[in-house]
Amino acid sequence: MTEGLLTAAYIIASILFILSLRGLSHQESARKGNIYGMSGMLIAIAATIFGSQSAGLESVLAAMIIGGIIGGVVAMRVEMTGMPQLVAILHSFVGLAAVLVGYANYLDPNAALHFSGVEKTIHDIEIYLGVLIGAVTFTGSLIAFGKLQGVIGSNPLLLPARHWLNLGLGVAVLWIGTEFVNAETVSAGVMLLAVMTLIALAFGVHMVMAIGGADMPVVVSMLNSYSGWAAAATGFMLSNDLLIITGALVGSSGAILSYIMSRAMNRSFISVIAGGFGTTSAQGSTVQIHGESTSITAEETAELLKYAKNVIIVPGYGMAVAQAQHPVAEITKKLRANGANVRFGIHPVAGRLPGHMNVLLAEARVPYDIVLEMDEINADFSDTDVVLVIGANDTVNPSAQDDPASPIAGMPVLEVWKATNVIVMKRSMASGYAGVANPLFFKENTSMLFGDAKTGVDTILGKL
Repeated sequence: MTEGLLTAAYIIASILFILSLRGLSHQESARKGNIYGMSGMLIAIAATIFGSQSAGLESVLAAMIIGGIIGGVVAMRVEMTGMPQLVAILHSFVGLAAVLVGYANYLDPNAALHFSGVEKTIHDIEIYLGVLIGAVTFTGSLIAFGKLQGVIGSNPLLLPARHWLNLGLGVAVLWIGTEFVNAETVSAGVMLLAVMTLIALAFGVHMVMAIGGADMPVVVSMLNSYSGWAAAATGFMLSNDLLIITGALVGSSGAILSYIMSRAMNRSFISVIAGGFGTTSAQGSTVQIHGESTSITAEETAELLKYAKNVIIVPGYGMAVAQAQHPVAEITKKLRANGANVRFGIHPVAGRLPGHMNVLLAEARVPYDIVLEMDEINADFSDTDVVLVIGANDTVNPSAQDDPASPIAGMPVLEVWKATNVIVMKRSMASGYAGVANPLFFKENTSMLFGDAKTGVDTILGKL
């Protein structure tokens, strides 16, 4: 492939990536956005492999086939409930790749022939930043995977003087970086690079461990941004323009999404990227929860829904776990056919991945126009006859507004308790992922429908 054809392929791929991001910004065009992204990546891979600088083609193709098979098998086996964990572990692979490419670049015996003087300094800085960002992304994503999988507890690990610890690590990284750039021998440079890598790996662990379970969707988005910047740094190392563009697109879009989600949760964006900076070690709620919960049956729930004119369904992670989105979609069809105004209320961090609930509902072919974001629907709860909460907890917790000492204090929530009737479908009275008790369960207008969400909605559907 000629240099001109390679450049043209990279430009086309870049345009397709931009169109992909545009398509993914709306539910209606998300499928088309995915097609654009996959097409762009296919062109990018083909152009890179068959480009003028490609070498060891057999080894590359063999690695791609093996990796593709493994990735395909794993992806086919992962259900929607495990998608956040899959995304987190994939981010770790990007980080690890950046670290390995950085070391390979620095140890390349031909590097001295291509770079000298100022160019070598710039190249060494590129390597240093790539390894730094990659190492933080690698361990941070592994910890995020552990928290999402339940292997690691969701409570934040708040070490004494943790802010000073982070500051000290940052200063050490800057000093080591200066020494690395000025290293006179490769062996000395490798030693400094290795020390920095260990510090970055430790910071990645500490950063995510200091963040509580309620903020994990923001963490996943933030790590997505980090993986993008790691890829961009790798592009600078390899002098690959397309990798720089792709990494910058992923990094910037992930950062913007993290910022939007932080605002939606009333969290400081700086506190998330700095690993719990500014958080307090609140010991729990100061609001005492009194009273008894009221139980309801699926049959009684169906009767309430039959005569309701305005219904809002609030899905949460419990719906994803039970795979109940399809019968929920059928319930929606029946109620709308009966003349009811049925809509869905989606919290920005419902589930454990940005857009988790939207994807589930789209999979069940729920019309996009009745799936509304929190800001669009919160004012309508007071005029709603029945709210059906399916497996949501923290996103409908009044403590966020009523208890300043709560770990979720200040987080905007769906104000479902303002409706005439609230039915909460849960397996038990247990707290949510943030570990906070929910006063909603004890309100006079709230009834608890205990059991598996799939079984419950199937029964409701049958009675409708």
